[in-house]
Amino acid sequence: MSRSARVNQWRVGAITITRVIEAEGLRDPEYMFRGLTKEMVREQDWLKPDFATDAGDLISSIHAFVIESGDRRIIVDTCVGNDKERRMPRWHMLQTGFLADLAGLGYPADLIDTVLCTHLHVDHVGWNTRWVDGHWVPTFPNARYLFGRVEFEHWSRGPDPAKTGDAPAAVAANVMECDTIYRDSILPIVEADMHELVECDHHLTAEICLMPTPGHSPGHVSVVLSSQGETAIITGDLMHHPIQCAMPQLASNFDYDLDEARKTRADFLAQYSDKPILVLGTHFATPSAGHIIKSGESFRFSWVRR
Repeated sequence: MSRSARVNQWRVGAITITRVIEAEGLRDPEYMFRGLTKEMVREQDWLKPDFATDAGDLISSIHAFVIESGDRRIIVDTCVGNDKERRMPRWHMLQTGFLADLAGLGYPADLIDTVLCTHLHVDHVGWNTRWVDGHWVPTFPNARYLFGRVEFEHWSRGPDPAKTGDAPAAVAANVMECDTIYRDSILPIVEADMHELVECDHHLTAEICLMPTPGHSPGHVSVVLSSQGETAIITGDLMHHPIQCAMPQLASNFDYDLDEARKTRADFLAQYSDKPILVLGTHFATPSAGHIIKSGESFRFSWVRR
C-alpha cells in the first residue's frame, strides 16, 4: 500500500491530526470479541467494504495519531514497535518502517515533544523505546512521556494475575504480557526520568485534554481536541471496531472490567451521537474518522473519507 493510502489527515479548527499506520489487516471476530461470529458480522452490511469482508472477517488497524497544535507535536499511542519479543507471532520481532513514515510526514522522532499513551497495553506503547547498542532507549529523545497515574500504578506493581481482570487467561498470557511490556517499553522511560504521571482529566494545552474512559483498562483515557468551535475525540480502546457502535454490549477479549467497559462505551455513544464531533477510532481501519449517528435503538459509525 502506498504511503498516501496509509495516511489520513484531518483539521479540527487550528489542530492538525495525522494518522500513521503500523499494520492494518483482517482479524477473526472471535479473536477480537466474546461471542461474535462471522455470521453476526455479515449481518452488519453497513460495515462493508471498509471495516468487514463478505466472509465476515473484521478489518482492523494499529496506528498512531500525531497532533499538531500550535508549536506542540504530540504522538498518541505508539503501536507495537520493532525488535520486541512478543508471544503473538504477528507481533514478535516486528520490523516496519514506522519511524521512517513518521519522519516522511514531517515528524522525525526528535521533533515530537510529547508522547501520550491512552493506556499501557502492548499495542499502544511499543515505539516508546527502540533497541540501540544492546539497550532499550527512548525513541523520542526530546519528549515528555505522559502516563495516566491510575494506569501506571496498576501495571507497575509487579507480577499479579489480577492485573488482567476479566481478560481470558489465554489473552492475558499471549497478548498483554504486562511484565515484559513494562520492562522494555515503560521502565526505560522511567529510568531516563522522561515520564510524567497525570490524572485522567489532565489538560495538556488549552486545546487538548484527557477524558476518563475506564473499563478496557483501569486508567484508560480518551483524548479530546477542541479548537475554533470544532471538536474531535481520539477514542483509545473504549471501542476496538465500528461494529461496537451497533452492538455496544459486545465485549472485547482484552477488556479488564467488562461491565465498566460496556457502561463507558454506551455512555460515550449516547453522549456523542448525532453531534458534529469527529470520532477517531484508535483501531478503526481506513478510513478511521467519522461521526456517531443514532440508528433505531442503536448506533452506526458514519465515516469520513479522505
